[in-house]
Amino acid sequence: MNAEIVSIGSELLLGQIVDTNASWIAQRLAASGVNLFYKTTVGDNLDRMVDILDRALDRSDVVITGGGIGPTQDDLTREAIAKVTGREVVTDPESLEELRERFQKRGFILTKNNERQAQIPSGAIVVKNPNGTAPAFIVETDRGVTISLPGVPFEMKWLVDNEVIPYLREKYGLTQMIHYRVLKVADIGESAVDDRIGHLIADSKNPTVGVLAHPGQVDVRIAALAESVDEANKLIEPVDAEVRKLLGDNIFAVDDETIESVVGNLVKENNATVATCEDLSGGSVASAIQKAADSAFLQSSIVNSNEALEKIARTGGETPPFSDGAERAAALARAIKKTTGATYGIAVHGTEEGDQRTENLGRGETYIVVSGPNGERTRHVRSAGRGGPDRQRAAMGALSLFRRELLGLPE
Repeated sequence: MNAEIVSIGSELLLGQIVDTNASWIAQRLAASGVNLFYKTTVGDNLDRMVDILDRALDRSDVVITGGGIGPTQDDLTREAIAKVTGREVVTDPESLEELRERFQKRGFILTKNNERQAQIPSGAIVVKNPNGTAPAFIVETDRGVTISLPGVPFEMKWLVDNEVIPYLREKYGLTQMIHYRVLKVADIGESAVDDRIGHLIADSKNPTVGVLAHPGQVDVRIAALAESVDEANKLIEPVDAEVRKLLGDNIFAVDDETIESVVGNLVKENNATVATCEDLSGGSVASAIQKAADSAFLQSSIVNSNEALEKIARTGGETPPFSDGAERAAALARAIKKTTGATYGIAVHGTEEGDQRTENLGRGETYIVVSGPNGERTRHVRSAGRGGPDRQRAAMGALSLFRRELLGLPE
């Protein structure tokens, strides 16, 4: 069986609310072995809702809607589903009585508009919602099943875990689930990862292999369909081993591990301390290192001019002027290490080319230097910028280079 999610609400189309509900539901469906082929968003317009739901039932076995079952006039999910399935909207007496009791307990009077929350398409299965006033409902037809959930996240999540997934397992005899492992890769880009493991991606069936790129990081996802996590892991292991063989020490973490948690553990194991100095990255490096090293992070200097950089260098016993960006970054790493007494000094120095407004891969040069007991380790990145992705990339680059220094890995 395959499923589709239809998110309902004009506020989603206007960007007033980010649709995190659909992503969360998608994860729960995947973990239960349900194929999700489509996700659609539609505003609070009855004709467009009917059109989308009609298409969804043409191509999917199960359609899960989110939102539009509240008390206001723009909550039109009941009417839309009733129209698509050829039913009337009726009041469910039991739901109406529960609504009255709930309002009375809170000292409120049930108004006419709130009574709408007890309305459902005729013949629908009522799904009680203990966390909210609007019940969910399920409509079964020859075309497929429609499950309507509230848009309030905590209400929706409880219903999915406690009502929807058990219903789907029983109705469709679901015995399998999807389990996946994510290998996190640094220091090589998405195209380079694809070049090394592309044949695994192209040839994979179960488990499947896919990649997802972030600034400074690539995730390799290995997903297996099986009847248990143990069985899935047995399928994943040989593919995991092959990916590790091809990507080597560029793999720095697995699943919930982060570059910060990995580096933080290494700092503790080495009984080390660290201090940083940066300019264009604007504190991104300091924030990442502080998260990683916790109390082992001693100090950071964030500057915005060459004059300020040279002052830090002089304070640390370095002598400007410097011949290029690499020499300047190395001097800063040594200076911040010396003035703070840290085991390691990390400097990230960037120079932009011209006046640019790009948010990602800005033109320029970035130099990252880690200065420690064993000398200095330098990385040169042929981009520089103040945008969010560039700052994230600079922080990732600094942490990755620091990880390699702590492990004694080659650059």
